[in-house]
Amino acid sequence: MQRVTFIAVVGGSGSGKTWLAERLADRLGTATTRLRLDDFYRDLSHLTRAGRDACNFDDPAAIDWEAVREAVEELAAGRAARAPVYDFTSHSRRPGTQSLPPAPVVIGDGLWLLHPGWLRGRFAFSVFVDCAMEVRLERRIGRDSRERGRNEGSVRRQFETQVEPMHRRFVEPQRAFATRCVSSPVEEPALVGLLEALRAVI
Repeated sequence: MQRVTFIAVVGGSGSGKTWLAERLADRLGTATTRLRLDDFYRDLSHLTRAGRDACNFDDPAAIDWEAVREAVEELAAGRAARAPVYDFTSHSRRPGTQSLPPAPVVIGDGLWLLHPGWLRGRFAFSVFVDCAMEVRLERRIGRDSRERGRNEGSVRRQFETQVEPMHRRFVEPQRAFATRCVSSPVEEPALVGLLEALRAVI
């Protein structure tokens, strides 16, 4: 069976994790599959809209970790995996699933990929994306207003009461587990350095 190498890109909300994971996948020069932790938020369709809005989506408990484990185990075995399709505007899962094809390199991005010990041990290489709080907030306002139907006031309140406290508690400690730390925005020399380091482990 072909060896499967798992790579993690972690960091705070709005830090540029997805951007970096996409650049790495595009430029590695080998077949890759993307594993997005955001796809695995728990389905809250059984709750009222007010109940969904009250949930803390910046706590790792918001993730369906068993579904993550199943997908990781399938990919590690060289088989296609399934992932939910999450709708952030309604805090629920859309009908059906999406296929994650098998590949020799799996690049995951998400807030807490290095938080659970069982998952952390899967990664041959991990990157922590460091980004100033002010920059993360501005990016979050732009993204949530544009893609998730939020207004600036609600985004700021959520950032102050949930995002940043959970960042300090759960996201920031992962820096200690990361193979490499980069600053956002990631400049070309840093990206080239990451690619060289990754090619040495895949």
